[in-house]
Amino acid sequence: MTAAVEQESHTLLPPTPDTSRQYKELSKLLAAAPQKPSKRARLVSPEGEEIELPDELFGVLREVVQALSSGQGISIAPHTAQLSTQEAADFLGISRPTLVKLLEQGEIPFEQSGRRRHRKVRLADVESYRRRARRSRRAALRTMTQEADEAGLYETDTGFVSTR
Repeated sequence: MTAAVEQESHTLLPPTPDTSRQYKELSKLLAAAPQKPSKRARLVSPEGEEIELPDELFGVLREVVQALSSGQGISIAPHTAQLSTQEAADFLGISRPTLVKLLEQGEIPFEQSGRRRHRKVRLADVESYRRRARRSRRAALRTMTQEADEAGLYETDTGFVSTR
């Protein structure tokens, strides 16, 4: 097993003023590259060895550099990473007590170690819950919009005069 897989997570902070220019230049270069390039991107090691990058990895690199160059930090973690309840709540953008309720309701699987009350949640399970919740919210919004439209609650005359 490689060191990168064994590592729980890795956080990259936004660039310092010294490296900010390099990140912005790299971001521009990557953003200018076509989404579906005709040629594969290549990575060159400090020793001059070259290897082609899979398109998916190139896309991830583009997103990472874009986030860092815009002043955001990022975290990289394998799907098997274990999160604390606070980390999982932060990931979902909810409070820790709300997350604990979701755990107790069986919405997200978790593990408790021994007699301790500390819960651990797999990153993959948190991501799965986030996708399910997003789909559910979108379906509810579609239903509400359709019902409002059928009830004639949308006004077609806003009082504004179109100028185009």
